[in-house]
Amino acid sequence: MKRLYAFLFALNVVTIGFSQPLQRVAPEQVGMSSELLKYADDVINNEILQKRIPGAVLAVVKNGKMAYLKAYGNKQIYPTIEPMTVGTVFDMASCSKAMSTAICIHILAEQGKIRMLDAVNMYLPEFKYWTSEDGEMTQAIRIEDLMTHTSGLPPYITPDDLKRKCGDSNHNTLMNYIDSCHRDFRPKTDFQYSCLNYITLQRIIEKISGQTLRQFARENIFEKLGMKFTDYLPCKQNDKGIWVNTSDACWSTLMKGDWHDIIAPTEKQTSGQVLCGQVHDPLARICNNGVSGNAGLFSSADDIAILCAALQNGGEWNGKRILSPLAVKAMRTVPRTVAQFGRSLGWDVYSDYSSNKGDYLSPDTYCHSGYTGTSIVIDPDNDLSIILLINAVHPEDKYSVVRLRSLVANAVAGAMIK
Repeated sequence: MKRLYAFLFALNVVTIGFSQPLQRVAPEQVGMSSELLKYADDVINNEILQKRIPGAVLAVVKNGKMAYLKAYGNKQIYPTIEPMTVGTVFDMASCSKAMSTAICIHILAEQGKIRMLDAVNMYLPEFKYWTSEDGEMTQAIRIEDLMTHTSGLPPYITPDDLKRKCGDSNHNTLMNYIDSCHRDFRPKTDFQYSCLNYITLQRIIEKISGQTLRQFARENIFEKLGMKFTDYLPCKQNDKGIWVNTSDACWSTLMKGDWHDIIAPTEKQTSGQVLCGQVHDPLARICNNGVSGNAGLFSSADDIAILCAALQNGGEWNGKRILSPLAVKAMRTVPRTVAQFGRSLGWDVYSDYSSNKGDYLSPDTYCHSGYTGTSIVIDPDNDLSIILLINAVHPEDKYSVVRLRSLVANAVAGAMIK
């Protein structure tokens, strides 16, 4: 049996090792203009010149091919300067919700293990209903409410606030808080973007699958598609208060040297440590040890491009399927019951958070962004994806990239000439 496991592991490593990124073509080969794409370069380079961001990577996927891939500026400016490369791995922050957690939920639904209308407390019995102020009415919170951010759960709780309210800030304390905290409104009557929604979805994934979110996503998404540099990196604080990783990235066996060298660092902490490979989001890092439904995924432009191409190809890429075409369509469609809020079952279509789409892409365009500076935009009608990766919080969290994302999206859309 041990020999069989060893063989299967070796075969898996070989399979990932031989997987290839998207075919790279000149923009003109897919109906885009190299000259017009330079406007996107100008927008990004101006932000770097103004010292609002250290650097960036832009990838444009058109018709299943990599039409544009470029690195700008530096991936690190403190304590030393290191140039950005197209292979740099970024802390994806809240893009983890769409890239991993939401897709995992749809995979379980396709396996007949879950449905979007299921009440959360079917799987998490301690998770309480919404109850009216007078106690006369109750209503179950359902999986689709978590997916569309219409559950009424609070947006967030900092680890410090959690410790003050509940006496600790560990994983179990956070779970207990989510189970019993005040619901801010009746499900489906309002929209409130909430990291707690996706941490709850993580718990459901793990309860049903019997695996960690990291294991389930790796086996069912990242390894299947050959995404070489996409992983959650578990972490903890050592006895000196420095954040360290507790296990290697899954890609470390495929590389020589220190895999930290390919990761873009994020924010400098009060201890003086600059996070690099430890997730920036405090709930994910401190309470969930780096593996969290709301954040924690690290990835590269080439890997995200493969995922975008798969979603544009009905859930399949290079002969490997992660979702059916119907699941992909459902994932990017806003349910009729919450149409006024603009959130689909895992992505953003037209809520107030969707400005990273810019002004010119099709109405069916769906997207997600992450606090660290990451952004994914997918236009199914034009078969176009825009991946903009920035470690905007390095070394300090001072500037917003909300406008920058829109400007880049507009420039890329304007470069489509056929």
